[in-house]
Amino acid sequence: MPLVITLQAAFLFMTRKERFEYFINYFKEHRPDAETELYYTNPFELLVAVILSAQCTDKRVNLVTPALFTAFPTAEHLATAQPEDIFPFIKSISYPNNKAKHLAGMARMLVEKFDGEVPYTIEELVQLPGVGRKTANVIASVVYDLPAMAVDTHVFRVSARLGLTVKAKTPLSAEKQLVKYIPEEDIPLAHHWLILHGRYTCKAKNPACNTCGLQQICSFYENLNN
Repeated sequence: MPLVITLQAAFLFMTRKERFEYFINYFKEHRPDAETELYYTNPFELLVAVILSAQCTDKRVNLVTPALFTAFPTAEHLATAQPEDIFPFIKSISYPNNKAKHLAGMARMLVEKFDGEVPYTIEELVQLPGVGRKTANVIASVVYDLPAMAVDTHVFRVSARLGLTVKAKTPLSAEKQLVKYIPEEDIPLAHHWLILHGRYTCKAKNPACNTCGLQQICSFYENLNN
């Protein structure tokens, strides 16, 4: 009796390199222009928006930033503000007290140490209050088109489910695995591919597996059907 291997099963025997190639080719065809959903017009605005987006939706951030940027349009303006001046603009955001302090401190450091300009290296960015490695990677990749992979909860979940990362226990571990296999020129886009796929298709609860174009290579989907 001949051995019959389904198309999906064949994909599951892919090497890591082949799996990444399939993932990249799929999104280059279906989401070639993926980008951040945060509203911004310059690096300073994006930095503020990304700090505010921690554990908060982009939709909520986009509702509060227009008034905030009108009141404090530059790092120099924001550097003169106290946290209590910033709080009313962001009170509907998660953790507004801490984020108000972070924004005030970040702006002061931008002015005092970086002449009001948003730096582009990860090492410099993480010195800013409220800026961790994930935020720094977002700025480096979105603003400066550098091969930096920001790993948020969506990227961490989707890359694990697809089998792009294996036994990654931390965001940094996932980041290292992803940048090892994704070509440098594709890393900024791949960050958005993973985020948007996690936000709208591969959700934490009730993922839309039956309509997902990546189910053929998805370890999570295979396990659901076994």
